[in-house]
Amino acid sequence: MTGQPDRPARQGVKILVAEDDAVSRRLIQVSLEQWGWEPVVTEDGNSAWKIISGPEAPAIGVIDWMMPGMDGLTLCRRVRGRQPIRPAYLILLTARGAREDLVAGLAAGADDYVIKPFDRAELRARIEVGIRVLDLQAELSCRIDELEQALAQVKQLKGLLPICMYCKKIRNDENYWQQLESYIRQHSDAEFTHGICPACYQKLAKNEPK
Repeated sequence: MTGQPDRPARQGVKILVAEDDAVSRRLIQVSLEQWGWEPVVTEDGNSAWKIISGPEAPAIGVIDWMMPGMDGLTLCRRVRGRQPIRPAYLILLTARGAREDLVAGLAAGADDYVIKPFDRAELRARIEVGIRVLDLQAELSCRIDELEQALAQVKQLKGLLPICMYCKKIRNDENYWQQLESYIRQHSDAEFTHGICPACYQKLAKNEPK
């Protein structure tokens, strides 16, 4: 049975570590560095809030419940209540292991919950879950942007189009007249195949020389 690789699949991820206990803080910092991530370390809640609300905030936070200045629950609530909302995966770290404490932590906005004294392998696994969740959110956001762009292209074909009643050319945005096919091709992903409708076939058949 093989063990975990020394490095995670995606390295260089910034992770906030907010922990007032010096021993635990150092252990988490060293572990994150060994696993290929970049810890951003602080020892109180107020400093953690400044970091996570800043322009280059880490997307993942390992946050102690009991900290001076601002506790972990308050920090989670403030992160979830900020506007505009940026993705953040918060792991609450605490010695409180009762069911009601777990419920309170998740209700405050934490995504996961690790009980002290923590197991290094468990902490790593939970952080990797957070990275996967954030990656999926980013991919979904890209797909939504692509769909919105496609919808915007479709909407360009709505509304009134100036079309010649004789030759059926369309006047474009630059006030030039162009073939219907080329206009639609420019404003959508539509492609054309050519055939002949029954009415036109009858007209052409009548005009053919006998």
